Amino acid sequence: MPPSSSPPLTLLPPLICGTATFNNQYNPDPYALSTTAIVHEALSLGVRAFDTSPYYGPAEEFLGAALDTPFVHQKFPRRDYFLLTKVGRISGDEFDYSASWVRQSVQRSLDRLRTNYLDVVYCHDVEFVTSDEVLTAVTELRKIRNETGVIKYVGISGYPVTTLCDLAEMVLDKTGEPIDVVMSYANFTLQNTRLASIALPRLKAAGVKVVPNASVLGMGLLRRKGVPIGGRGDFHPSPRELRAAIQASSDWLDRQEINERRLENVAIRWALENWMREGADVGSMGDPASGILWTREKIEKYGGHKLGVSLIGVSSVEELRETMRVWRSILHGLEDGKTTTVDSGQGTDDREWSLNRQHEVRMLAAGIRNVLGEWVDYTWPSPPPDFINRCSVPSVPAPLPTPAVSPDRLPKQVPIKEAQR
Repeated sequence: MPPSSSPPLTLLPPLICGTATFNNQYNPDPYALSTTAIVHEALSLGVRAFDTSPYYGPAEEFLGAALDTPFVHQKFPRRDYFLLTKVGRISGDEFDYSASWVRQSVQRSLDRLRTNYLDVVYCHDVEFVTSDEVLTAVTELRKIRNETGVIKYVGISGYPVTTLCDLAEMVLDKTGEPIDVVMSYANFTLQNTRLASIALPRLKAAGVKVVPNASVLGMGLLRRKGVPIGGRGDFHPSPRELRAAIQASSDWLDRQEINERRLENVAIRWALENWMREGADVGSMGDPASGILWTREKIEKYGGHKLGVSLIGVSSVEELRETMRVWRSILHGLEDGKTTTVDSGQGTDDREWSLNRQHEVRMLAAGIRNVLGEWVDYTWPSPPPDFINRCSVPSVPAPLPTPAVSPDRLPKQVPIKEAQR
């Protein structure tokens, strides 16, 4: 179990800033992004959790550098924000869930993030390996947690919700201890809500405490201009027929008599707002980034109830500010939103606008899903049918680190350093 000094997992903030965009999968040149400015602005706006992975190219190093600055050291003590990372995925077709690699990967993440502990470590994209491999990695992560305290909580992440449920149930059955966190991506969106309809009952029964919803735009699928094209070209696994249906829904939205008609704006608000409610049972009571001064000791003051946890990804400070404007507007529309609106320095008109927008988005979402028709709740195969894990067959060693892939495995096992408690 987590060390007694660990903050309760229910204090994980309901809004997490993801860093998959700090990579050339989503952007042609991640080194051209203002990553430090994005992280600093996120903290200034109340965001208190960051999700990353060694697979996201230079993302861990960018995030670690941004946090290791006088601005952060002076204003945001390490105990006031959460860091979440992953192990196991090395590149697009290479996965290593062995105990030795898990241990080396954790130490590497600690070094890159310039921290002495990690709040959550996921096994990354678990559908690409066997259940035995997942069990090996989870067991090793828990061993590190128990021996050194540098990991606080252990989770799994991936795309197919039935696989995530199967593995959560397997881990509970074989170890007697539930997985702490299960993160799904692109499964609670305007196009696909299987995370709520299929996964939630099973994950709750398996004892999972928190279920973050990631990639509310379906890896960029739900955008007026189509999927993002980064340095790796068109990486998105969706079929052209689904893309055509998404474009048709965007065209339908353009014809509606409303002020804001961009598909992505409707999709972001719909997913954040609805998961805040649908995912509440497996949500958190952490700092909601509402603009109100928040302390661990006062979570009861503004309701004290859990909110479903969502993960957002941005590529600029402007995108971050716009997303935070939407997020706070959603908070203003909650049952206790009037108190939040006033106490955060906003006028009561903001709450009325939020409630009106909530109604408008609900109606637009119904229209979009009607246009999507048979493509509602469609999921693409993951892994693809022809997938082969290069790590399981003899191969030439991977090249030196680039933004496109996770760096080569270390030549020898590095002992995990104990966390400073």
